[in-house]
Amino acid sequence: MAGTTEESLDDLPPSAKLVFKVLEYNGPLTQKGIVEESMLSARTVRYALERLEGIGIVDEDVYFADARQNLYQLTPAADATGGKSEACTAD
Repeated sequence: MAGTTEESLDDLPPSAKLVFKVLEYNGPLTQKGIVEESMLSARTVRYALERLEGIGIVDEDVYFADARQNLYQLTPAADATGGKSEACTAD
C-alpha cells in the first residue's frame, strides 16, 4: 500500500507528546488529572488522548472511584519502547 505510513509518537503534535510524558512520569491519570498536570486545556487533552489512543500508545479504562471518568495509562508496549511502535523499532 503505497502512501500509507505508520504514525508514531514523533509524528504527533507537541501537546500529545506532553500528555505522553505526563502519563509516563505520573502513571495512570484521569483526564482531569492530565489537565492539571500538563496545564493544557481540556479540549487539547481530549484531542491528544484521541491521537495517542489511535496509534495504540494509551489505553482507556474505567475509573472505579468515579465511574463518570476514565483512567488513561500507557500501554505496556509504549512503556517498554518509550512510545515507539513495533513497526518503528523493527529496523
